[in-house]
Order: sequence, then structure tokens, then C-alpha cells
Amino acid sequence: MTDPPWEPPLAGTDAEHLTGTLERLRATFRWKADGLDVEQLRARPLASSALSVGGLLKHLAVCEDDVFAWRILGRRPETWSTVPEDDVARWQFTVDPDETAEDVYTIWAEAVGRSRERLAGIVADGGLDGPGHLEFEGARPSVRRHLHDLVEEYGRHTGHMDLLREAIDGRVGEDPPPDWPMVP
Repeated sequence: MTDPPWEPPLAGTDAEHLTGTLERLRATFRWKADGLDVEQLRARPLASSALSVGGLLKHLAVCEDDVFAWRILGRRPETWSTVPEDDVARWQFTVDPDETAEDVYTIWAEAVGRSRERLAGIVADGGLDGPGHLEFEGARPSVRRHLHDLVEEYGRHTGHMDLLREAIDGRVGEDPPPDWPMVP
């Protein structure tokens, strides 16, 4: 049996391992969110938290665009263009009344698709050692640093997703089943 497409290589380059780790986290996160209707995406099943599955999908879409468009390449993120600037903080954690489940899943899928294309171009153009666009205290963190930050962000929110999804319908598990049809 071959490994699922989100499994990192057993041996590979630094870029392959980092990309593979990000892909595995994306797959696990998306599997945890899979198959929910809009009310389940909006639900806040934990009394101690305002997080929802749909809010986390939108938040990580914003993170994808922020890292690959702004922090690394210095381009205005697409998700920023769809929401009034003074509403991004609320929008990215909320499934609005006019949004459907398909809308929410699409927001995340399109952001991930853009990120994959950008990362492939970045690796082809010189790899992970180059500086990103974002300047922080007079220094420009490397592309590698920005990718590690995104891996950390996915790790944190995949843990949140474990709790939210289990509270919604009992789904548990560490990884998607090997035959799960990865959706972007």
C-alpha cells in the first residue's frame, strides 16, 4: 500500500520534509472539518470557547494568505481583499448568516491552493533560506521561519479542531483514514 499523499517522506530534502509536515497538518485539520453542514460549522460546542470549526477554517485561510502572500512575497492577501479591513478580526472567526458550508470550505481550499502554488514557486526560485518580505525589528525572517510559524499555527488549531469535532459528533482520530479523498 502506498502512503497517502499527505504523508511526509521518510527521507527527503528540508523543503520536502517541511512541506510534507504542513500537508499532513492540513489534511488532518481538513478531515476534522469534513462533511459538516453550515450549522455545525457555526456551532460553538465548548462552553469555554468561542471557537467554531467554520471559524477555524476561515482563520487558517487568512493565515495561509498572510504567510505566503504578505509575509513572504509582499503581496496583498486575497482574503484581505474580500473583507473590509476593520472587519477581518471578526470575519475570520465567524460563519456569517449569508455563508453556506460550501462557501466556508471553498474559502479555505482556495487559500491552500494559492499557498501551494506560491510555495512551489518559492522553492523553485531558491528555496527556504531567502528572506521573506515582512520586516521584524530590522530583520527579515527567512521563508523557512515563516513556514515553521504556519506549521505551528496548524498544530495549535488542529488540536482545537480535535475538541470541537468530538463535541459536535464524536469524530476522533489522529490522521485521516488512508483512503480519505483529500480535499484541498
